[in-house]
Amino acid sequence: MTDKDFDLFPSPCYIMEEELLRKNLTLIKSVADRAGVEIILAFKSFAMWRSFPIFREYVEHSTASSVYEARLALEEFGSKAHTYSPAYTEVDFSEIMRCSSHITFNSLVQFKRFYPMIQADGQSISCGIRVNPEYSEVETELYNPCAPGTRFGVVAGQLPDVLPQGIDGFHCHCHCESSSYELERTLEHLEAKFSRWFPQIKWLNLGGGHLMTRKDYDVEHLIRLLHGLKERYPHLNIILEPGSAFTWQTGVLTTEVVDI
Repeated sequence: MTDKDFDLFPSPCYIMEEELLRKNLTLIKSVADRAGVEIILAFKSFAMWRSFPIFREYVEHSTASSVYEARLALEEFGSKAHTYSPAYTEVDFSEIMRCSSHITFNSLVQFKRFYPMIQADGQSISCGIRVNPEYSEVETELYNPCAPGTRFGVVAGQLPDVLPQGIDGFHCHCHCESSSYELERTLEHLEAKFSRWFPQIKWLNLGGGHLMTRKDYDVEHLIRLLHGLKERYPHLNIILEPGSAFTWQTGVLTTEVVDI
């Protein structure tokens, strides 16, 4: 892109280059295919809906954190969302159900409150619970979902030996622009605390923050990690939901100086 090209766009304006986006999408799809996992787009990081037709060539699903993101998944991305929210309300939950294939609850209290609505509705929705491995290498406490006193997710001591009927999966999110080596150490804690419940579930969502399109990211190490996880728990569908990785360094924000 030359300086003259910038004259074609209004200011300010986010400009995304399709070639760079497709390069990232190709890498992410390659990881998913080679590792035998599912990688989906997190809207909380990127939701430029005009680009969704390109995404759909590489990615089948997306993850939502609100009723409007869930609608975006169904109505613009073209598939039902994997939805997680720290808390749901009766006002929104019917629409959440309409737009979601998976719904993850932040607590057993939320699950027990809303699961009867899913049963009564009769839709085929897979439910999960967010778990807290009490380990994260995110340095900024504000962004650390596993910080002391966090209200994100259930710690192992809060789960019964037999999971409530209707819980199909675990969701764990504790990364932010992280490397595969941070994931490796996280998996050690996650498995130590929660693997005894793995025979009772069908899927494991490892959340976002996996910046696999960054130049220094060890993609081969990530694939080996995921292969190992699949070998240990072959019945589990492994899901990753990165956000930034999809559009990492795929464009620019253009602006102009209007006064000094």
